[in-house]
Amino acid sequence: MLTDNTRGALMMMASMAAFTLNDAFMKLLAGEVPLYQILFLRGVLTAVATGLLAWRMGAIHLRVAGRDRWLVVLRMGAEIGAAYFFLNALFKMPLANVTAILQSLPLIVTLAAALFFAEPLGWRRMGAILIGLVGVLLIVRPGTEGFNIYSIYALIAVGCVTVRDLATRRMSTAVPSMMVTFASALAVTVFFGGLSLFEDWAPLTPRAAGLITGAGVMVIGGYVMSVMVMRVGEVSFISPFRYTGMIWGLLLGWLVFGEWPVPLTLIGAAIVVGSGIWMLVREGHLKRRARKVPVQTL
Repeated sequence: MLTDNTRGALMMMASMAAFTLNDAFMKLLAGEVPLYQILFLRGVLTAVATGLLAWRMGAIHLRVAGRDRWLVVLRMGAEIGAAYFFLNALFKMPLANVTAILQSLPLIVTLAAALFFAEPLGWRRMGAILIGLVGVLLIVRPGTEGFNIYSIYALIAVGCVTVRDLATRRMSTAVPSMMVTFASALAVTVFFGGLSLFEDWAPLTPRAAGLITGAGVMVIGGYVMSVMVMRVGEVSFISPFRYTGMIWGLLLGWLVFGEWPVPLTLIGAAIVVGSGIWMLVREGHLKRRARKVPVQTL
């Protein structure tokens, strides 16, 4: 029998594998199908699937408070920006490099939450964030030949995802997670569907149709498992397994695209992942220690 923590860790690793496979499928489409057409067609699959799941869970309703409504709209806009900038970077950069930059997300979200929401941030976590940012600099290497507009796009994508996650964090618990996921998927589909009307569509070959379908299935699977994983086991134990996405990025980049990062990129990725794991493990340790402190009664 698997423990809840083991099941949660396996689902987290499966979720990261699904998202990275989606990235690989999308990268294989670069130059064959226009970007807006890809995002629209994949979005249709994702929106339909998440909409059905939200409906089955009874999560679709329009009774959303004014503050939450604006946060949902902000999240939708951030999701659109993240999709545009991330895929533009993905089409022009090695898969492992883009994946490595995304691994800085937990660090950036923690820093942004401290800056904008005044969430507590001790010197140890601040040190881990700064070290992680040094790792990001080693990956993008500004001022070198490998640094270009697409490196900036990858960083902007991280910023968009940070806004998305902070908006989600500020929503009240009355807003169902699946409804938010469906709204974001629908917004991406409608937005890029509209933009695709201003470009020439490419005829879909069986290969392209299969890749888009595969990408949609992977995104749906990643979303579902990322929701399920939060309901199983201890978050402090499960969260570090999100960094297995880096392993998938390296393997798929090497096997599918014949890419392997230069040593500095690997060192930077190791620093980012190590900083993130340290911060997550320490946060879990502090929470467990806080639960052991006896409550004094007056």
